[in-house]
Amino acid sequence: MRQDVLQRFFYRTEDSGRFLVTSKRTGVTYFVEPIDSGKPAILWGDLDPATKKMTGDYGNKRRGAVLAEQSLITSENGFQNISTFKGSPLGEIDRRDRLHEMRKNEM
Repeated sequence: MRQDVLQRFFYRTEDSGRFLVTSKRTGVTYFVEPIDSGKPAILWGDLDPATKKMTGDYGNKRRGAVLAEQSLITSENGFQNISTFKGSPLGEIDRRDRLHEMRKNEM
């Protein structure tokens, strides 16, 4: 994997929600990138005490996910076995680990 992709992957993870998991069971490393479908329904920001109006739209800025078009997990960036799913990323990692172990035991 290219170093520039790794730097971009780990830049501002509190905003992007990206994280890395290395399985203790299989040793496989998983790059996780939550994908958001768009702008949140509820915006949040700062309440101006003088005008009582909301200022600053942080709802889209810090959502802990990236839009699909912002994804760094692509084959062009050197990733393999890419998939999207609904549910817990850690649950998916556990499922993949079990499959990996089953295949290994069959050999």
